[in-house]
Amino acid sequence: MARPRITGQQTHRRAGARGGRLRAIAAIVALGILPVGAIAGTPLIAQAASAAHTTDYPSWDDVAHAQQAEDQTKTLVAQIQSQLAALKSAADAAQADAKVKGDAYGTAQDAYDTQDYKTQQLQAQVDAAQAKADAARKTAAQLASQLSKTNGGVSFTATLLAQQGDASQTLYKLEAMRQLNAQASGVYAQALQLEKSAQSLTDQANAAKAVLADLKQKAQAAFEQAQAAAEAAQTALDAQQAHEALLEAQLTVLTQKRQATQADYEAGLVAQWGPGAAGIVSSSGWAKPANGYLGDKFGMRFHPIYHVWKLHTGQDISGTGCNAPIYAAHSGTVVYAGWYSDLGNYIKIDNGDGTMTGYGHIIDGGILVKVGQHVGPGQNIARVGSTGGSTGCHLHFQVFINGSVVDPLSYMRDRGVTLG
Repeated sequence: MARPRITGQQTHRRAGARGGRLRAIAAIVALGILPVGAIAGTPLIAQAASAAHTTDYPSWDDVAHAQQAEDQTKTLVAQIQSQLAALKSAADAAQADAKVKGDAYGTAQDAYDTQDYKTQQLQAQVDAAQAKADAARKTAAQLASQLSKTNGGVSFTATLLAQQGDASQTLYKLEAMRQLNAQASGVYAQALQLEKSAQSLTDQANAAKAVLADLKQKAQAAFEQAQAAAEAAQTALDAQQAHEALLEAQLTVLTQKRQATQADYEAGLVAQWGPGAAGIVSSSGWAKPANGYLGDKFGMRFHPIYHVWKLHTGQDISGTGCNAPIYAAHSGTVVYAGWYSDLGNYIKIDNGDGTMTGYGHIIDGGILVKVGQHVGPGQNIARVGSTGGSTGCHLHFQVFINGSVVDPLSYMRDRGVTLG
């Protein structure tokens, strides 16, 4: 499988229309202008897969470009999803606010309607009291007018007393007139009181109606504002969801393209260097044996454990810790896989061209190949350990030319591979 060890120098370059076409597509997608129609057209994975049957394969640069475009789209999708969450929260808050405003509007309307009904009932009572007061006032006025009338300069009362007749009848008439006058005065006074009270209640009711009308207007305005905000938030949410759908569609295409490009690249490695070849392989067929920073270099050194000057036969690569993968630096056949004195668990590969590579300090149980097995460049053959004369987990990497050890650092650099 491919490993995240992308460098511009370590590529398997193969010129051709196929590689150029893939780079062009990756560049278009990276700019965010991949048409949606590309999703419905010929699948990119099918286009890429067809290249596996030719001798023209994509380089690692093609894989890197496709991966970069995919990563960029993933980042955009994550950003959109974060925005969607915020917009969804805002839309929910706006909808809740609209509901509160709607409840306030309904409450104000109910209060207004109730007060309006009470005011109408009160007005009916006012009208009835006014009618009664008017009638009483009219009757009282008639009686007052009758009592104040004169007959030839003589008052109505004097005339009544001067009339001949039974005195008891006269007294009865006088008493009746007194009572009628008192009744009229009482009714008139009552009417005035009712009229005054009714007017006061009417004034109060009208003031209350004005207040409620104002509240109703404000509640209606607040409701309309909240509803507009909720609709705007929903519109923004819909737009973001549509944007997310487009990005997800692009991501699907990019993922398929990257997977297909990588599959074609690895097929090209196998076609050229044999089974097991994988990852980043230089044009000369060499791959980085491990990731990490450089430790002790090739040459004479004072051994940290044995405390003697001794030839350090390889290049130490450290920093990735125990169990990190070790890869075959070149294609070849495993000629040794087991314990090897100071180098602990050890693998040696014969490349078949007078060169061999060695891998020391492998963790116990970390040898993944066996003697006689063919391996390809970049194939995972072991796991980093600290067996043998080692002070910590690292790979001791060796290169042999015609049986003699040489400096792996310069040798690999000359073949397009930078260690460390």
